[in-house]
Amino acid sequence: MVSVGDDAPDFTAPLTDIDGDIESFTLSENLDDAPLVLAFFPAAFTGTCTTEMCTFRDQMANFEDVGATVYGISIDTPFTLTEFAERNGLNFGLISDTNRELVDAYDVAMDFASLGVNRVAKRAVFVVDGDGEITYAWVSDDPGVEPDYEAVEAAAGKLEEPSEAA
Repeated sequence: MVSVGDDAPDFTAPLTDIDGDIESFTLSENLDDAPLVLAFFPAAFTGTCTTEMCTFRDQMANFEDVGATVYGISIDTPFTLTEFAERNGLNFGLISDTNRELVDAYDVAMDFASLGVNRVAKRAVFVVDGDGEITYAWVSDDPGVEPDYEAVEAAAGKLEEPSEAA
């Protein structure tokens, strides 16, 4: 599993931006916008996932205050994510991982065997700094558990503090 101190696995995937446009997104090409908050969620239009993404939406000012850029990531298609973002007024980009390359690279895949759905994202949050390093990692094996949003914000905020001279 990807841990604090590891290099964030680089990727290129479709991104639905806040205007509903779909474009290509490469993590390594967006490190200037760091800290980056990568919020993996199992599926659009499900109860806890909608609550989680709407909580990030509602707390976006807090993330902007610490200079963080938030992205939601799921295995849904870009078109599904566009509709999900529109219906919920999301104010951050959503990354589509239909090929499940990101859930594999970040080792956050899980199965809903009872529903016949394989390799969806576990609920997980990673904060990536401007050097591409993971500075915060939280992964839940229980899809009904939401992240500690204040801890995510605090982790992203730590990256904005000037480093002290030794």
